Amino acid sequence: MEKLAILDCGGQYTKVIDRKVRELGVYSDIFPLGVDFDKIKDYQALILSGGPANVWGENAPSYDHRIFELGVPVLGICYGMQLINEHFGGKVESDVAAEYGPVDIDVNEDCPLFDGLGKRETVLMNHCDTVIRVADGFESVAAAGKVVAGIYNPEKRIIGVQFHPEVDLTENGRQMLNNLLRKICGLKEVYALEDRIQNSINMIRSRVGNNKVMVLVSGGVDSAVTAALLLKALPAENIYGIHVDHGLMRKDESDIICENLKSLGFKNLLRINGETQFFYEKIDTGDNKLSGPLSEVCDPEVKRKIIGSMFIKVTREAAESLGLDFDTTFLAQGTLRPDLIESGNPDISGYANTIKTHHNDVDIVRRARERGLIIETNWDWHKDEVRQVARMLGLGEAVASRQPFPGPGLGVRIICSDKAATASREQNSRLRALIDTLTTGKYDTQVAPIRSVGVQGDNRSYKSLAIMAGGCLDADFDEIFSLARTIPNTLGFINRVAFRLDHDSFDGTLFSSPMFISPETASLLREIDHITTSELMNPTISQCFAVLIPVSSTKGKKYSAVLRAVVTNDFMTARSAIPGQDFSLEALRYAVEKIKTAFGDKIDMILYDVTGKPPATIEWE
Repeated sequence: MEKLAILDCGGQYTKVIDRKVRELGVYSDIFPLGVDFDKIKDYQALILSGGPANVWGENAPSYDHRIFELGVPVLGICYGMQLINEHFGGKVESDVAAEYGPVDIDVNEDCPLFDGLGKRETVLMNHCDTVIRVADGFESVAAAGKVVAGIYNPEKRIIGVQFHPEVDLTENGRQMLNNLLRKICGLKEVYALEDRIQNSINMIRSRVGNNKVMVLVSGGVDSAVTAALLLKALPAENIYGIHVDHGLMRKDESDIICENLKSLGFKNLLRINGETQFFYEKIDTGDNKLSGPLSEVCDPEVKRKIIGSMFIKVTREAAESLGLDFDTTFLAQGTLRPDLIESGNPDISGYANTIKTHHNDVDIVRRARERGLIIETNWDWHKDEVRQVARMLGLGEAVASRQPFPGPGLGVRIICSDKAATASREQNSRLRALIDTLTTGKYDTQVAPIRSVGVQGDNRSYKSLAIMAGGCLDADFDEIFSLARTIPNTLGFINRVAFRLDHDSFDGTLFSSPMFISPETASLLREIDHITTSELMNPTISQCFAVLIPVSSTKGKKYSAVLRAVVTNDFMTARSAIPGQDFSLEALRYAVEKIKTAFGDKIDMILYDVTGKPPATIEWE
């Protein structure tokens, strides 16, 4: 059988490459970049993924140089292209032209990778290193201004691209990959995807047998699919559904979830009210010391680990109340492939950088996984694939199309601060100078004295937020989105940009106030989030929510609200939804007015997040 090997350099999108290749009818396997040469010598083509390292740095993963002597076609993506160029004598340097997000490039139509495409293509860039001298024997076949975006050696059939053809934000990426497989690699066979549902049922039966299994059911499509697969594979009396309301759920969500779960056919369903434990108890997060409580923590990684560890503690107590031995009972959860990739799970990639720890991949879960006690039906799937499986299982659109809600819930949408602060004068001066240069002073701008999580060049970033004001809902959003792409690419201390919707300037210098997770902040955000989703959510929007930040420019107020709406399929990349295009300006106006009317005594600014993924992540923490 014809087969292609994907060599993983630690990129966030490696599994996406694998998935897209298989969808195009070619069988593929993923190996670490340093794989034993004998394991891949019989493959007919290679793809080298992106990755967080620098090819010239000490942290660059090692590889067997004989991979380039196999005489088979090779595609290098992002880091993979830089590795190819460096291997064959070219030069790569850092911080020459960082690019994060969609970029228009000029392509050589004579290169078979771009056959049938136009001279100009929109692609997704996510890099801070750049090819500054193309290796001998290679030619530049794509460029973004002065940045080399593609190299090709037609004799060796080795090609590299600085962008990511595997993601949706590269508009014609699927056609490029098809050109690679059929016109450069010359692969002819068509590989049919396996039956996912039956394979999952078989896996569950072989792993669990006649034993008991607990399943953590949050109410989202991921855990619902896991629950439905368990109910198809095992007797209902052997399955224990556990729903934990940690006080950070959306409005009325736990009531809705438990009704939906009963309709799936659960015989054993336990609902736990765990707000007091989650908010106020300390817990061991895996480093043999107590962390927390959550109500006193600001660091986003610590918050995620506390919530994830507390889930396990509460589940252990639930097991005991049901007469189950937690240490020997199987635990099922709706973990997705992106969860494991972003958590830097070593079982998925030996080189991936931890972007953010997901609650379903904390240390205690990893240890249970090593003992074979974790059942993860969705571990190889992305969000849109899980939605497809949900429909195949007959779960209905109320579940299949349910927008994502992270396990930590509102906990990662309340941006905490333990002190009052303002941004540095230097950062504000650099931001203002950039915007004034680009727009001749059209917008008022400030750096907010808080940070959020991003993903840049396959690395985790934790950087500042830039806020723009000017024009409110009558602003030129095309220009604003263009500036939102330029700012993080130019200013290395920023990874996220928001636009002010309720006023065209600031009352004064932005400051942050102390703010923590509490019943008050959770309740406030819950209501603002409900208004946001009620007004903005529609079939075009993939995810929509609100974020509470401890930032203001008005004395006497310490909160501001950020509205967030994104469009994506696999959630590995995303673009911010465009007002007036993906949802109506009238809907946005209603949302702003309702929030101001209900909470104007507490909320100062109402902002809209205009940043894509990358450079930001969809969630703020």
